[in-house]
Amino acid sequence: MIDFIAAHISDIVGYIASICMVLGYLPQTVRTVRTRSTDDIALGTFLLMGIGGLFFLIQGLLLSNWPLFVCNLLTTCMSSIIFAIKMHNDYFSRKAR
Repeated sequence: MIDFIAAHISDIVGYIASICMVLGYLPQTVRTVRTRSTDDIALGTFLLMGIGGLFFLIQGLLLSNWPLFVCNLLTTCMSSIIFAIKMHNDYFSRKAR
């Protein structure tokens, strides 16, 4: 019985963490998509966060840990969007010089 309760508490904590992580990424992603402004965004940060999210996504899949998988699926997508816009902006700002 205690294992059953601990498993459910673990899932609840995982879902709460997932919600916090996704809501943490969302404002930056929305702002970047709307404004296309990436001057103040560190390229390496979103590259590494995206790669880290990808590995956590794989780990969640391998462990059948759905909160971990879903959270990192969403955050990896958002990191990829921000990274792609940043790369696009940096490429065209260098080309314009």
